[in-house]
Amino acid sequence: MVHSDEVEYVLRTIEERGIRFIRLWFTDVLGFLKAFTITSQELEGAFAEGMGFDGSSIDGFSRIQESDMVAVPDPATFQLIPWKTEAEVARMFCDVLNPDGSPFEGDPRFVLKKQLKRAADLGYTFYVGPELEYFYFKGVNQPEFLDQGGYFDETPLDLATDWRKRTVAYLESMGIPVEYVHHEVAPSQHEIDLRYTDALTMADNVMTYRLTVKEVAQEFGIYATFMPKPVQGVNGSGMHTHQSLFTGDRNAFFGEGDEYHLSTLGKHYIAGILSAAREITLVTNQWVNSYKRLVPGYEAPVYVCWARRNRSALVRVPQYKPGNEQATRIEYRSPDPACNPYLAFASMLGAVHSDGSVGPPQFVTVTVSELPAPADSEAVNCFTRAGAAPLMLGAATRAAIRSKALATKASLPRLESNGLSTDMSCPFFRAGHSTRLTLLPRKLARDLGTDVTSQRSPSNWGQGRVGQMADIVNVRRRSFGLQARFHCE
Repeated sequence: MVHSDEVEYVLRTIEERGIRFIRLWFTDVLGFLKAFTITSQELEGAFAEGMGFDGSSIDGFSRIQESDMVAVPDPATFQLIPWKTEAEVARMFCDVLNPDGSPFEGDPRFVLKKQLKRAADLGYTFYVGPELEYFYFKGVNQPEFLDQGGYFDETPLDLATDWRKRTVAYLESMGIPVEYVHHEVAPSQHEIDLRYTDALTMADNVMTYRLTVKEVAQEFGIYATFMPKPVQGVNGSGMHTHQSLFTGDRNAFFGEGDEYHLSTLGKHYIAGILSAAREITLVTNQWVNSYKRLVPGYEAPVYVCWARRNRSALVRVPQYKPGNEQATRIEYRSPDPACNPYLAFASMLGAVHSDGSVGPPQFVTVTVSELPAPADSEAVNCFTRAGAAPLMLGAATRAAIRSKALATKASLPRLESNGLSTDMSCPFFRAGHSTRLTLLPRKLARDLGTDVTSQRSPSNWGQGRVGQMADIVNVRRRSFGLQARFHCE
């Protein structure tokens, strides 16, 4: 059998190092890491034909009558796992396929690959650099701060130096470069920034990063969480995502001579993200707890607007190196570290305007989080071209349902894949994305003490919209084994 160079390298490394076990990783629709282990004797067959599994048991994948799925390891993601195990273990990320060998459209990794191909066909490479924040606590059931440090504090206020150092060592041993390591604003809150790279590699790195942080915490007898707002009254955890488009080695966002050093494409990109911000927020901020973070007073964005040095805006154009082509980028500040990175990066890239029809609104020069409600504020009204509205759970859900940006065939999977009507659909429904804030796996619904399949929703939704949501919920729960919960904001 003829193998690619990457496959040959993996097989040779496995044999030379005597590695017996290989973990195959992929994610469900919510971004939870899934894995199973194969022996080295099975690896060559896994590369050639994949390994079968029950897709109906994975949230958002498939129905029980079409449950067979195949996981095919990607040799480019081969790395040795550095944390302690009884024997040396390797890991690879997998692409999920249908039994006929076609890509499974509900695989978050494939969703991102489709968007990246769309950009590549236009000559662009999509680079991202997320900043993931997290908390260390005493235990999983003990959300107690382990220090009273603040932003950039050094020891003795910052007790986590050794924990972060070991995390960085593990990440670098797996080929994941790190830029910054520091204490964050809230007590016991920390951040490790990964060096920017292409979006697919970065999504894989984010999944590895989250697991590594938790593994290191366990080694030290503590608990790490990426929950967006685990404690009220302090800053929550975000995943501020820096991003840019390159054509070859040239930054397509850079505009020489422009007042803001932004090209026309860069401005259209900002406009696209702002115009679709409410609906893609359902992907970048997928938990009810996510919206406890998106409140005024804690540096988290609340309104749909952009700025340069103002960190309270949704989109920021960093000014660390004004006029430096390689450093020109935008920062999208609403995502939280508990999102699915594959879907988050895909939705941000998919929102870009490439036809030149929309320009960016005016910059924000005041602290947006201190502004009153949009209807009462002249300062916010100047952003209505981009749809300036609070980032709230109900607004995000309703925007996603009627979203044209998310319903384009160029973006994400559609309902036709399951033979369902698309009259009320957007493509996230196929893998359970658009309404997952109101839909729960049955087991979790039971754990929360609810068997609700639909409720007449809050009166401020309007009767027509309520009926439509209930119909969608009923279709989705029959197809994907979910229970519905409506939340009144």
